[in-house]
Amino acid sequence: MNITNKTALITGGGSGIGLEIAKTLIEKGNKVIITGRNEAKLQKAVAGLKNTSAFAGDINNADDVDKLVEYLNTNHSTLDVVINNAGQASAYHLSVEADAFEKAGAEIQTNYLSVIRLTEKLLHLLSKQPEAAIVNVTSIVVFAPNAFIPTYAASKAALHSYTQTLRFTLAKTTAIKVFELFPPLVDTEFSKEIGGSNGIPPSAVAEQFVKGFENDQYEIHVGATADIYKLFLSSPEEAFKALNQERGNG
Repeated sequence: MNITNKTALITGGGSGIGLEIAKTLIEKGNKVIITGRNEAKLQKAVAGLKNTSAFAGDINNADDVDKLVEYLNTNHSTLDVVINNAGQASAYHLSVEADAFEKAGAEIQTNYLSVIRLTEKLLHLLSKQPEAAIVNVTSIVVFAPNAFIPTYAASKAALHSYTQTLRFTLAKTTAIKVFELFPPLVDTEFSKEIGGSNGIPPSAVAEQFVKGFENDQYEIHVGATADIYKLFLSSPEEAFKALNQERGNG
């Protein structure tokens, strides 16, 4: 996949993995649009970047999504790449008082359903380009869930399944390539609650993403994810144990 002179949209691009990917793409000569709910955070990010614009909105809000799509049609009609990075996670253990239904509902909406809605609404733009891509950011827990983030893991597993079928379907009729990025634990504000300080820096995720993207590696296993994937193929039980050690991080 050519990774220069592209126009890329990154959801959740104001910080963490999304922001680091934005920086890396800009260094490669691309134009980037970052989105997120926090206007101040987005503007702070844009102030330090070139060839970057921001659009504040909630990907879980249908009206905001429609406004984003209209904005892209009007101002960035050459959109080539969509990176679905925005996410939500709750750290807890399943129990009588866990309130798992409410937590799962929020995670499924952000991590799965919102991706489907935005992707569907942007397919017409992507289809116009000679080469385009969709990148869905999932997680190491796709291969083995972590009991400390049970419904987050389930939401990412759903996104993994959707990504596989989207890739299969679009390959038949379009020039849109579908990638999946699998970070392990990453040291970001997002992952602080689940021990993110023990994770790899988001810049390492961005670096491996670019390498995989350039080489048409449709499933990009970052860092420890590669090891867990190999373990999962040989023994799903051992992979599960590896992600559910006493520390409970994943």
